[in-house]
Amino acid sequence: MRLQFDLQLAGFDLPAVRSISWQHPLRWLIAGWQDLRANPLPSLAYGLLFGLGGDLIILAVLEHPHLLTLSVSGFFLLAPLLAAGLYELSRARAQGEQLTFLESLRCFPRNAQSLALFGLLLALATLMWERFSAVALALLGPYGGGNALPYLGALVGGGEHLPLLATWLGLGSLLALFIYTLAVVAVPMMLDRDVDVATAMAASLRAFTNNIGPLLLWAAIIVALTLVGFATLLFGLVVIMPILGHASWHAYHDLVE
Repeated sequence: MRLQFDLQLAGFDLPAVRSISWQHPLRWLIAGWQDLRANPLPSLAYGLLFGLGGDLIILAVLEHPHLLTLSVSGFFLLAPLLAAGLYELSRARAQGEQLTFLESLRCFPRNAQSLALFGLLLALATLMWERFSAVALALLGPYGGGNALPYLGALVGGGEHLPLLATWLGLGSLLALFIYTLAVVAVPMMLDRDVDVATAMAASLRAFTNNIGPLLLWAAIIVALTLVGFATLLFGLVVIMPILGHASWHAYHDLVE
């Protein structure tokens, strides 16, 4: 039995939200792949930015454990905004247009104020998480310097710090879920319509509360595929991120009338 929630917020003129089935996340992935095939060069250009940019960031913070963990966990917080160009490619294709990479960047000035404010909110959430991660790792003991990967591996494999690590992971998951509920359709909606950031986040929250099961499945698919990309030294993200970005546009299109 599907739970239905109606979010009543005074002062917000929210669009109607559709109910979706458990099959929709798979349909979104298929549609994302089709968009990638229809726009291979600009889509893969975004994928290369994700992959190469991520590798450079990880190399830069490899000697700082809390920044290394932040570069991975923070990716999930910022990804909805970083994929805006991919949403634009899918939006244009739905209207019969074929955009180049540079042309897809025109999406950012369209609703710049709302996008900038949403980006600021994501940045503040990431900064808060960075401070918590720094304190949590400081409590685990001194760090001797050098490559942080053996240090983090020893913490996870040692077993004596599992309660604190579990707390860190649990709080990070809750923060990521909270951002997800506010962002699942927010950025595509701000690109597609002239709406403010509060309306876009409220619409996302309504879409999530009306489709908790399917959208939790979609979140799990996003996390699983992104972790596969990280496991390939981020080069898997060259293909995975364009598919997920395009698929997220189709998720918005199916969820919001």
